[in-house]
Amino acid sequence: MKKSILFICALFFGLMAFGADYSLSSPSGELVMNISTGAKTTWGLKVNGADVLAGNRICMKLTDGTVLGDNTKVKKTSKGSKSESIEAPFYRQAKFDAKYNYLIINFKGDYSLEFRAYDDGVAYRFLTNSKNDLNIADESVEFSFCEKYNMFVPFVEMRSDRYETSFESQYTEIRIGEDSGTMGTVGKRTPANDNLVFTPVYIDLEDKGKLLLMESDVEDYPGLFLVRSDKGFTSEFSPLPGETTKSGRGVARPKNYKNYIASVSGKRTYPWRIVGYGKADKDLPTNNMVYQLASPNRIASTSWIKPGQSTWDWWNGVRRYGVDFEAGMNTDTYKYDIDFAAKQGMSYVLIDEGWYKHLDIMNISPDIDLQELCKYGKQKGVRLVLWTTNGVLDDKLEEACKYYSSLGIAGFKVDFFDAQDQATVQQVYRICDVCAQNKLILDLHGIYKPTGLSRTYPNVLNYEGVYGLEQLKWTDGKKVDMPRNDVIIPFIRMVPGPIDYTQGALRNAPKNDFRPVDLRPMSQGTRAHQVGAYVVFDSPYVMLCDSPSDYLREEETTSYINSIPTTFDSTDILAGEIGKYIITARKKGNKWYVGGLCSWDGRTVDVNLGFLPAGKHSAKIFRDGVNSEKVGTDYKLEQIEVNNSSVISVKMASGGGFAMIID
Repeated sequence: MKKSILFICALFFGLMAFGADYSLSSPSGELVMNISTGAKTTWGLKVNGADVLAGNRICMKLTDGTVLGDNTKVKKTSKGSKSESIEAPFYRQAKFDAKYNYLIINFKGDYSLEFRAYDDGVAYRFLTNSKNDLNIADESVEFSFCEKYNMFVPFVEMRSDRYETSFESQYTEIRIGEDSGTMGTVGKRTPANDNLVFTPVYIDLEDKGKLLLMESDVEDYPGLFLVRSDKGFTSEFSPLPGETTKSGRGVARPKNYKNYIASVSGKRTYPWRIVGYGKADKDLPTNNMVYQLASPNRIASTSWIKPGQSTWDWWNGVRRYGVDFEAGMNTDTYKYDIDFAAKQGMSYVLIDEGWYKHLDIMNISPDIDLQELCKYGKQKGVRLVLWTTNGVLDDKLEEACKYYSSLGIAGFKVDFFDAQDQATVQQVYRICDVCAQNKLILDLHGIYKPTGLSRTYPNVLNYEGVYGLEQLKWTDGKKVDMPRNDVIIPFIRMVPGPIDYTQGALRNAPKNDFRPVDLRPMSQGTRAHQVGAYVVFDSPYVMLCDSPSDYLREEETTSYINSIPTTFDSTDILAGEIGKYIITARKKGNKWYVGGLCSWDGRTVDVNLGFLPAGKHSAKIFRDGVNSEKVGTDYKLEQIEVNNSSVISVKMASGGGFAMIID
């Protein structure tokens, strides 16, 4: 008996010393993670039986020299399945179910690794259970692919600080291991360019499916950058800033960095490293991996949070015409905007940069009477949103949120984070929390990609971090292909969360007519493309970017846009191919909304309305006009009777689109 006990103990400790191999499948069995522990911890991924990723090292290095994930000794494992019903206020669908299989490996040394496999992707994360605080020197996140797949990546824009970026890059199409590729249909990247990219990254497995490299639940920790390698990517994180200096907009920028990436509590979870999956491109825009892995809602009641449409002054240079006052950053202008918003049934008026003085959010410009505007807006059922930079707001966060909430301000558009180091992420969560306590909504700009924050803090209604319409104010037409960009971002950037693309331009230019005009800007593509974007893009808080004076003279277009809600009960992608086109169908109450966008390569699409219930329905269709390829503002608005057997043929012009409202 004694020998048997000794043998069992020896076997147990032998397993601890030498590690083991594990396998974790998705509920459907299409995705299989293979995990190995021992001298190093690695993982791989099979898709429908084919090896796609292999030999990806997992480790976390502490400043004391400890390496979590190396020379592992497994204490115990747990494995099982779970199902969740997730309420998703202001998301692309009101609620959804999530099923997954999980594996948790507990190691000697007070840390664990948790793996999950869903049908729409796989993920893993570290957990530590130390009594002491930890300084994280680095974390190794690898994506090593078995073949040289094609991919779309957003390269970090080059600045003096390697880690400073607005996260607003165009996507470069390139193959794994190649030194150059095409940025849209123009421009080249060469080996001389930096290889630092940010997520999400799209990987085309061809007939095996499509992948997205993402992360979720990034709290009190830096966001993930990726560096290209021969086989895919390795990770890089911004170190924790040391000394800082204030920029001209009151934003703190690092003068130097510390020699570690994060200082954290020893008892915590870490961000999820995600590989999202879809059988085809059209499965990606509704992939829920980031949202379902994020921390749950921390706001007790969300009834005060109102999504909706907003005016925007910055795109149009605060220019109003046909009025009896001098337009500008003044009370009369914003009363005019409130009147316009009220007439159109819009919820918000945004006051962008210029309303406060001397980098002090409590020092309001004497030309703007915010108290008067809030009272006036309340009478009209319209509320104000105020632009600010992250530094200026954070300097007086508690005071500003309490005061402006009491005044009746709806929320803030917060700009110029331009980083994803631990200090910036901490600041983002701090702003979200204090704003939530004071019932203020948020639109975050100059910020890293969404990582599930809108699930944790649903008052975050929108994010930038996207190559949006504003780029056309200053970018030469030879350096931007916006219609193609518009049918790339739904398959990549929009997947983890909404986008503040700021659509709605009424000056619409064919390819050869476009030119940047800062204060009277135009879009590339057609009017119907701009309208279709209100259906295709996830934007709970969305702009009508042009001047109210323009919209008042384009009542038909304006009325149609205002008929499209900003949140929906359900979303489905009927068809689409990255970089070419997309057709999206959404439902809100008893109405359906279908939108389509295409690149400069126009196409005719057949829209099958089989999703409609039985019976007759009326479809109001906003489509490209016969001459829209020569005159971008040309469109046709028609109303027809349809049913669930109808297949509507829609011709999308070069840079075109369409929208349907069906009831």
